[in-house]
Amino acid sequence: MPEHSPAWDPAQYLRHADHRARPFTDLLERIPDLPAQKQGRPPRIADLGCGPGNVTALLATRWPTAHITGYDNSPEMLDRAETEHAGPTPGGGRLDFAAADARTWTPAEPCDLIVSNATLQWVPGHLERFADWVAALRPGGTFAFQVPGNFTAPSHSLMRELAGSARYRHRLAGVLRHADAVHTPETYLEHLTALGCTADVWETTYLHLLPGEDPVLDWVKGTGLRPVLTALADEPELREAFLAEYTDALRAAYPPGPHGTVFPFRRIFAVARKEGRAP
Repeated sequence: MPEHSPAWDPAQYLRHADHRARPFTDLLERIPDLPAQKQGRPPRIADLGCGPGNVTALLATRWPTAHITGYDNSPEMLDRAETEHAGPTPGGGRLDFAAADARTWTPAEPCDLIVSNATLQWVPGHLERFADWVAALRPGGTFAFQVPGNFTAPSHSLMRELAGSARYRHRLAGVLRHADAVHTPETYLEHLTALGCTADVWETTYLHLLPGEDPVLDWVKGTGLRPVLTALADEPELREAFLAEYTDALRAAYPPGPHGTVFPFRRIFAVARKEGRAP
């Protein structure tokens, strides 16, 4: 999460909830069983960067007796998550939410699973945080995450190019993430293995078929465009000018087809299991 985090809009983010949840469900399927629990102790799960909580709730379906905490640094997202998802779960577990910054967060107690969905791209130096998070896992526990791997795609490169133009650079210099916001799959595999984990790392490109007018713009308004919208919030004319130019560029890069607009989206996944057995 950047030093000056953008203002988030849960409603806008959730407009493409089904497409956004697909990578998390694919990640969830590859997470192994959690360590055996002592009698009376529920599994302990942390979701780092939980957003509005809609995918955090899926963890309770997989592990119905778990105590699950979702962490985020957006008050807007946490409010939505707490309102719609916090409380006892049908399987006897509990789901709660708390404010935290991924740049500094360390679990207050050992975890059986730490999961992060489309968050670490906002955390400069996130690779260096892995050692603390793996150390906080119980033996046999898992650290799993997925991040976008599409920072060189037109949706992002056109945004950066426009932000760096003469008209906007005075307000948007340093606001957007660069193409190196995430690492290569090979880098993640090497780093997690060096921490003593058995790691499974892969990448997938989803071909989202989006309906409606300017659907790629609508998508990035919920995520990658948030820093721009936040930075230009007090200059509405400049904000609308940026959106107009960016919309034209996206229309050329992602022309609509007869059944919708195809939006290719590459993502990188990692599931790292800590060696050892729970005592």
